[in-house]
Amino acid sequence: MNKDIMKCFIGKVIRIDRGGPESRIGKLLDVSDNLIVLLTEEDGVVYFNTSHIKSFTDNMKEQMEFNIKVPKDFKFKKAANFQDLLDTLKLKWIKINRGGPEKLEGVLCEVNNDFVFLINNGEIVRLSMSHIKSISYGVKIEKAKSKK
Repeated sequence: MNKDIMKCFIGKVIRIDRGGPESRIGKLLDVSDNLIVLLTEEDGVVYFNTSHIKSFTDNMKEQMEFNIKVPKDFKFKKAANFQDLLDTLKLKWIKINRGGPEKLEGVLCEVNNDFVFLINNGEIVRLSMSHIKSISYGVKIEKAKSKK
């Protein structure tokens, strides 16, 4: 995905990919070299590796539902690229690849150019960097409750 084009959509509701386990609808919060940050209703803040994004769709007709009121002081992690983001998440509980058989979670204990190391249930899992599509680490906004 082209970083300059994606920057035009910051603050707008978009859909990442057309379907499948990694497809998400949310508000685009930030764009950097190979990383975008999306606020979703289901998963909170999700960080996507842009090399795995096949498409994104703009919400031109306001048909994509997004019912979260984002506070003005809402904070999320910003990074120059995906590797830098991972470095800031060391020793935090993270979720990798939000859906499908490749999803994984645990404490991120080490990051290098080729692999990340997660600890989960007494196991150390080594995952190739090239297979990480998305990451989240638990920042979540409560849905606004509708009045009846």
